[in-house]
Amino acid sequence: MNHFENNKRYHTLNNFYKQTFGCKVFKVSLNGGFTCPNIDGTVGVGGCLYCSSKGSGDFAGDKNDDLTTQFNKTKILLNKKWPNGKYIAYFQANTNTYATVERLEKLYSEALAIDNVIGLSISTRPDAISDDVLDLLADLNKQTFLTVELGLQSVHNETLKRINRGHDFECFHATYAKLRAGGINVVVHIINGLPHESKEMMLETARYLSEIEPQGVKIHMLHVLKDSPLADFYEKNKFHILTRNEYVDIVCDQLEILRDNIVIHRITGDADFSQLIEPQWIKKKFCVMNEIDKELKRRNTYQGFNACDKR
Repeated sequence: MNHFENNKRYHTLNNFYKQTFGCKVFKVSLNGGFTCPNIDGTVGVGGCLYCSSKGSGDFAGDKNDDLTTQFNKTKILLNKKWPNGKYIAYFQANTNTYATVERLEKLYSEALAIDNVIGLSISTRPDAISDDVLDLLADLNKQTFLTVELGLQSVHNETLKRINRGHDFECFHATYAKLRAGGINVVVHIINGLPHESKEMMLETARYLSEIEPQGVKIHMLHVLKDSPLADFYEKNKFHILTRNEYVDIVCDQLEILRDNIVIHRITGDADFSQLIEPQWIKKKFCVMNEIDKELKRRNTYQGFNACDKR
């Protein structure tokens, strides 16, 4: 438990940044104007079932602005409270390795050239990292603090097919192995509450992550948004939406399973409230986070408590 903050029972991103860089570090979300192979027909059309029209970049910058302008709009606000902060440039919207190496290199270089940017975080899909892009990422990894955020969502192929993910679990596992073989830090995204998944299925996803030990994990709650294919699917199928108590219980179980050296980047998510259909309880984000803290304290457990190989 030496990784944990005094008031937390899991390894937070904030604490990791403090331990690694010795200062306050922020991720600034950027929109590089990318599309997605699951939208343009390369592997599929329509995108993932839950994906909004903004390609999971609802809080990224305006793609009509260059990256420096996008970055500075956020930096101005942060500088008022934390004038000495450092920054990670976060390529968030759509699939941020899905372009030519030349274009990727130009965009990544522009972000790294901004004052006080100390690293890159690149969100992508496991089926959108070619060998050439992998070589570029390996070079970047030698130059800066690099993290690749890789969407898994679930280890269950039936779920991946149901949500129109466009790749299977085996594709994720193979790409993850390539990234780690090159020494590249990987943060894995998972979603709780996917249609027709049981609690045990969600815990199986956490057990897999504990086994492969990524550098970080993002845990999201499924959001049903008005401008997503999931809205129609939900209207027709009315699958169960996790209650707040169910979500808190599952996340605490997952945290207990995950080894304590894995950084927890998120334990819930943000949604565009103007587009949100379900769950309405997600609007009270800090309430959800507080309930997770309280439940772990009630159990007297912590991240890694039930890990298969405690360290």
